[in-house]
Order: sequence, then structure tokens, then C-alpha cells
Amino acid sequence: MRFWLMLSAVSGFVAVTAGAFGAHALASRVSETDLAAFQTGVQYHLVHTLALGLVAVAMTQSEHIVEHRLAIAGWAFFVGIILFSGSLYFLGLTGSRSLVLITPIGGLAFLVGWAALLWAAMQGASQ
Repeated sequence: MRFWLMLSAVSGFVAVTAGAFGAHALASRVSETDLAAFQTGVQYHLVHTLALGLVAVAMTQSEHIVEHRLAIAGWAFFVGIILFSGSLYFLGLTGSRSLVLITPIGGLAFLVGWAALLWAAMQGASQ
């Protein structure tokens, strides 16, 4: 549980920093399209940072088999943040679309995370 809470805290710090950077430093330096992509990365980063926190809290209330499923959710959320938000940050910072092909893989990781969270909740409810 502690690991996921710490990861959520670090991720939240990075997301807020990225959001502030985008709003203040990038706004006048990049195209509106690239800035919008960057802001989308921040939005999904923040939402899934909260999901990491939810994983941490859920682990305090779960049994071992559910913890494993929660860990799958947590790792999927983290991978999604790196791939989805990271590729959009790269686009916003550089204008290069060379990483946009991994953006949907990050989106898929987010979906896996939410499905694993549902799977853990269903297992926990049946006990």
C-alpha cells in the first residue's frame, strides 16, 4: 500500500508541475494544437494519479488475491501515464509526432487498469 501511495504522490507532484509548466511556459511558445495535446496529457495524468491513490487505499481493505489484482491495476495505470501522457508531453514540448503511435497503447493500459480495478472489486465483493 505504501508504495502505491508514494507513487501516487510523486505522480501528482509531476502532473501539477507539468500543468503549471504548460500553462505558463509553453502557452506562448507552441502551437495551440500542441498545447492542447500537452494539456490532455496533464488531464489524464492527474486522473490516473488519483486512480493510483485509489489502488493504495483499496489495498488497505483487501485480501491477498485482491491485492494482486489491485497491483495489476496500479501498474497498468502507471504504464498508461508514462506512455499516454508521456507521449503527449513529448509532442507538446518538441512538436514531434514521432511518439504518437504509443499514445493509444497508453490508453489501452488505462483501460486495463480500470478493468483490473473492477476485477479486484468483484472479487472483494464476493468474499
